[in-house]
Amino acid sequence: MSTDWICKHHTDLGKEQLYAILALRTQVFVVEQKCAYLETDGQDLSGDTCHLMAWQDDELAGYLRLLDPESQGGDVVIGRVVIAPQARGQQLGHLLMERGLAFAEENWPGVPVFLSAQAHLQGYYARHGFTVVGEEYLEDDIPHIGMRRG
Repeated sequence: MSTDWICKHHTDLGKEQLYAILALRTQVFVVEQKCAYLETDGQDLSGDTCHLMAWQDDELAGYLRLLDPESQGGDVVIGRVVIAPQARGQQLGHLLMERGLAFAEENWPGVPVFLSAQAHLQGYYARHGFTVVGEEYLEDDIPHIGMRRG
C-alpha cells in the first residue's frame, strides 16, 4: 500500500488535517487505551511544532508530533506517536520514526531528541537509537519511561 508522507509546521496545517490528527489521537490514546485525559494539550499550535503524517487512501494511518527545542528546554521532543488500528502490522511505525528523526535532524541538526515512551515500547524505541533516562513513572495509569537519542 502506498503511503504519502507530509510534515507540516502547525501554521501550514489545513483544518481537515488537524481534525484527522486530533481524531486519530483521541481514538487511540483516549478511547482504545481507556485514558480519560485532555488530549489537546496546548502544544499542537505553538512554537515551531511540526506534525508528521502518513496518509493511506485519504486516511491518516500514522502520526507523530515534533516540539521544537527552544520551547522544550533544549531537546527536540517527539510525542503522540500513533498508528491507526487499520494500518498496524505494516512496519509503518518504524518508517514513521525514521522520517521523524530525519526531519528533526534536518531542522535542528545535532540536537538531542527526547520522548516519553510507554514502558512496554522501550525495545521499539531502542531500535531507533534511544536509551532510557530516569525512572519509570505512571502517566494516565500507564507506565512510561523517558528516552533520549543523541
